Amino acid sequence: MNRIDKHPVLNTTQNRKKVNFKFNGETQSGYENEPVSSALIANGVREFSVHQIEDAPQGIFCANGQCSHCTLIIDGKPLKSCITPLKEGMEIRTLMHLPELPPDDREPENFKPLNLNCDVLVIGGGPSGLTSAIELAKLGFEIILIDDKDKLGGKLLLQTHKFFGSIEDCYAGKRGIEIAALLEKEIRTYSNIKVFTNTSVAALYKDKKAGLFIDYKNYALVDFQGLVISAGAREKNLVFPGNDIPGVYGAGAFQTLVNRDLVKSSDRIFIIGSGNVGLIAAYHALQAGITVVGIADILDDVTGYKVHADKIRRMGVPIYLKHTVLTAEGSGKVERVTIAEVDDSFNPLLEKAKTFEVDTLLIAVGLSSIDEFYNTAVNFGYKAVKTGDADEIAEASSAMFGGRIAGLQLAKILGKDVEIDESWFAKAEILKSKPGKIKSEPVVEINENYTPIMHCYQEIPCNPCISVCPSGSIKLEEALGNIMDLPYYTGEECTRCGMCIAVCPGLAISVAKKTDDKWAEVVLPHEFIPAFGVGEFVTLTDTEGNEIEKSEVIKIQLNKKYKTNLITFRVSLENAAKIAGIRVQDEDKIKPLPIPVFNYIPDNSILCRCERVSVGEIIKFIKENDIKDANQLKQIRVGMGACGSRTCSILLPRIFSAAGVNWYEVTQATKRPLSIEIPMGAIINEESGETA
Repeated sequence: MNRIDKHPVLNTTQNRKKVNFKFNGETQSGYENEPVSSALIANGVREFSVHQIEDAPQGIFCANGQCSHCTLIIDGKPLKSCITPLKEGMEIRTLMHLPELPPDDREPENFKPLNLNCDVLVIGGGPSGLTSAIELAKLGFEIILIDDKDKLGGKLLLQTHKFFGSIEDCYAGKRGIEIAALLEKEIRTYSNIKVFTNTSVAALYKDKKAGLFIDYKNYALVDFQGLVISAGAREKNLVFPGNDIPGVYGAGAFQTLVNRDLVKSSDRIFIIGSGNVGLIAAYHALQAGITVVGIADILDDVTGYKVHADKIRRMGVPIYLKHTVLTAEGSGKVERVTIAEVDDSFNPLLEKAKTFEVDTLLIAVGLSSIDEFYNTAVNFGYKAVKTGDADEIAEASSAMFGGRIAGLQLAKILGKDVEIDESWFAKAEILKSKPGKIKSEPVVEINENYTPIMHCYQEIPCNPCISVCPSGSIKLEEALGNIMDLPYYTGEECTRCGMCIAVCPGLAISVAKKTDDKWAEVVLPHEFIPAFGVGEFVTLTDTEGNEIEKSEVIKIQLNKKYKTNLITFRVSLENAAKIAGIRVQDEDKIKPLPIPVFNYIPDNSILCRCERVSVGEIIKFIKENDIKDANQLKQIRVGMGACGSRTCSILLPRIFSAAGVNWYEVTQATKRPLSIEIPMGAIINEESGETA
């Protein structure tokens, strides 16, 4: 099975109960209550359904319940496998074309309306939802907090890297999985917070009620006075030939499989998008033992933090700037991806194409807020606030502060006399700041004393190295007067405790010391299970990943608090200040094929994945019928699929523009009211006979 059994950060020896199930008649095994989709991928299954158009194979895309591409026939019913927990003896089949409704002529036996009440309903148990609920609970409100996963934490549960920000305000230096555990522990201390996991909001109604699909079995109506929308965001898709074949999916889906479910979903991946999500996904892949062949971005500079980009470059991952994806191709699944350089108008230069052999292509080109519930709430006149990614796409550290502020803002709307600390607003703004100026690399003189060297030169909101230094010898510059300032070593005595090296989220600090006129010692961070031992020689790189020298390992020490190895090397004195990282993967693993191999027909790209409607078909329909209303595209099935147009709607502005129509003059499509498919039996609580 494709499981991750070794990881430098995650506990891979979890005591999980193994169960057997059947997939297309063959007995397979997985772990009880893990998503069915994860169990299948661990068993090597990539194809989940076969579309009625052209018998096209389909696999997962979001692994987050937002699309429908993982739908399978599970115990006779079409269900999204990414939110369906695996049970012993399940009968699972590939969905062939359209599912049939199972016959059911039973008389209702258990019908009983379920009604709940609360002061505040919080939709979403991610960082902002949790902090909102905590602030409201402190003020005495009765709260119902719902989340569609089996554990609270949202995207924090996928983050094995250390967070930026400040230790005092947002747990900087801790990993997302650790922050999630801390917030959940605090949530559970409040008796006035009732938590429903594995639960989705089906819809909001005009009479201040919401429909809850509890444990994906029972339907309940909840009355509330105030509403916090912290539903997060969904991943954006891209339009290119092959964008819908199994093995093309969102970076968040990849992190879900690898970091949450410990499934080694891939052997070789390529990533489109150099924002923080794509850069972090590359790092997570390397930690899971997966080769990262490269990252491509159509822009001429990395859009995420430079320290993230430098970190993975040092580990041997190339970043192709001013490149776009041309195609993903393979026999029923991804087997190769082709990228090409673009000109100044972003048109691909086919003569500069490169083809790579991979089994997975990750799309990391941004997120779109899940704010539909907030818009509905505003239309219905609810007392509501939105926060986190549902309000604005930003880092989780900012979302935690935003959640606290949103909770108190709602309390004021509901009549509580509360004061919001004005400094919170400033801190929240700083924490969601875009990367700032990049300054030149300072010249560092190495002497007989230990010297911390900062390999971070871009202004970002981060200061944990300042907080952990026991001698106070690391400080921030005073150019901006906040945590966006760069850190520097004051020259005071360094004790070589290694805390600054271990805590740094960007792995961007080394410590060096001169040992004689020719040699020096350098201590570097390493968040991997070392594949080398003392006495072996390892390739070391500069800040941006250029090879400097092969150096001897003289000590390996694990900092248990931060789960980071501190590796001491004997290096040449002349290179000691420049050395910043350890190469993780070899160059021969990431080379493109000698000759590019691709079939580039962009009009064949699929825009509506559910109904398999191509870009060319839509543009032709818009032109021939002078379409100015997006609802009219439903005539050719655009937006009529099972995902409810969540995936394709954000791509429509580009398509209308390509057809010569100004998007701002187009009437927006009416969205379907339900957010998740619910069997009729569940609405009358006949699915299980259980009650909330």
